[in-house]
Amino acid sequence: MAIRKITLKDAEYPENLRNIHTPPKQLFVNGTLLGSDETAVAVVGSRRASIYGLETAEKLAFELAARGITVVSGMAVGIDSAAHKGALKAKGRTIAVMAGGHNHIYPKQNKKLYEEIAAAGAVITEYEDDRPTLPQQFPARNRIISGLSLGVVIVEAAKNSGALITANFAAEQGRTVFAVPGRVSSGTSSGTNELIKDGACLVQSVDDILQELSLAEIEPVSGPAKEAIDVKISRQSKAYIYNSLTEDERKIYKNLSDEPAYIDEILEKTGMEHPKASKILLDLELKKLISQLPGKQFIKKGN
Repeated sequence: MAIRKITLKDAEYPENLRNIHTPPKQLFVNGTLLGSDETAVAVVGSRRASIYGLETAEKLAFELAARGITVVSGMAVGIDSAAHKGALKAKGRTIAVMAGGHNHIYPKQNKKLYEEIAAAGAVITEYEDDRPTLPQQFPARNRIISGLSLGVVIVEAAKNSGALITANFAAEQGRTVFAVPGRVSSGTSSGTNELIKDGACLVQSVDDILQELSLAEIEPVSGPAKEAIDVKISRQSKAYIYNSLTEDERKIYKNLSDEPAYIDEILEKTGMEHPKASKILLDLELKKLISQLPGKQFIKKGN
């Protein structure tokens, strides 16, 4: 699709963005902008993300996109890329905002992701095609990310990171700021934990975002229709999580059922050492795929 220029006067110009204090006078767009993109949530965070951060960002974006919410991010490595990938895996819409022109995709290794985003949503920038990506342009890019969105979710961020600049813009623009808590010993969680102390909405699941923004139902549905949608999204989410499991996680998960199994039985069936199996069982619990019962018994969820 050809890159095109739109201005504040054009009907296609995003309404959320039009109403911020300093909207860009022009946008260069590769892809499509739809009216439904006004129901958007940004998911951003650290470039040096942990596995926990990457998994959390991708899962949140997946579950948002599966509900018809457009996921906005900055296409940087780390949390941003994970958010876009989650939305794409849900076959939903996602918008990337760049800090340079379309002829200067940044980072270069995200060229394929750039193309996938343009096909499933849009890649936009306020800079002309030949404008290189410069450090001083990232804060301006961040105001567009928050401006396009109803709320901004910070997944991981060290102190003084770019994601916190996005959070500041969001607060100034009247957007809701969300933060995913992390370990107190993790440098990439220091910024998000500080945001929560300062009043950002704590995110433990996608429901926290939906409820705060009153997005539980994008289109009013109730009764059997709503139940069918919830079941479908639950299945999609569970399938997504299962596909992201490691080989060892799958080995244990496959050996569980709706009948409680003692940890000794799991060790015998998998041939794993106790410390390794215990860690994997905890990870599966955190991913809400299994439950632990009294007496070190484990059972699959949802069977």
